[in-house]
Amino acid sequence: MPQDTGVQLRITEIFYSLQGETTRVGLPTVFVRLTGCPLRCTYCDTAYAFTGGKNMSLTHILQQVADYAPHYVTVTGGEPLAQKNCLPLLHALCDAGYQVSLETGGALNISAVDARVMRVVDIKTPASGEVEKNRWENLALLTQHDEIKFVLCDENDYQWAKQILQQHQLAEKCTVLFSPAHDALNATQLADWILHDHLPVRMQLQMHKILWHNTPGH
Repeated sequence: MPQDTGVQLRITEIFYSLQGETTRVGLPTVFVRLTGCPLRCTYCDTAYAFTGGKNMSLTHILQQVADYAPHYVTVTGGEPLAQKNCLPLLHALCDAGYQVSLETGGALNISAVDARVMRVVDIKTPASGEVEKNRWENLALLTQHDEIKFVLCDENDYQWAKQILQQHQLAEKCTVLFSPAHDALNATQLADWILHDHLPVRMQLQMHKILWHNTPGH
């Protein structure tokens, strides 16, 4: 292990599970969930990470991750980028040889994230209640290594997302994910809309919710 640098983060949980979303769905992954989030999306399923947690040193976090001997690590939240020390954490995880992804709500600047990290950036829809928080400047920073995610609550969200997809030519930047908000939008209905409109997106369901019903630690 590297010498302790004194870097501290507020951590809600560190756990080993299957990746439930993105193009890495199904892969055994260690999740590092940081505490705190400036957003309050209507469909949020991790409100328990808004507060609480415990302070952990970067060295201790790396040790806990290493104990699982993973290939993949996902840093999530809350909103991980709300903690400035998320950046050295991501860098250290990459240096340790893991394939690292970051799940971010899309309201904060992603420009300083280590280039080795796969950035999964949300675009908040009208029904999320946080559409005004989207940081559109992030789109110019995305590469084919990254992914964009829309969580859709209804048909209005879908039509809005379709417009954004076309306006910003998102599918040319990186993989675009359309996901139905759990218990809000029927998944079959979303699939039918995507097929009818021939959208260049990947539809996803949240596999961890199907398997474990959104139990913390999965």
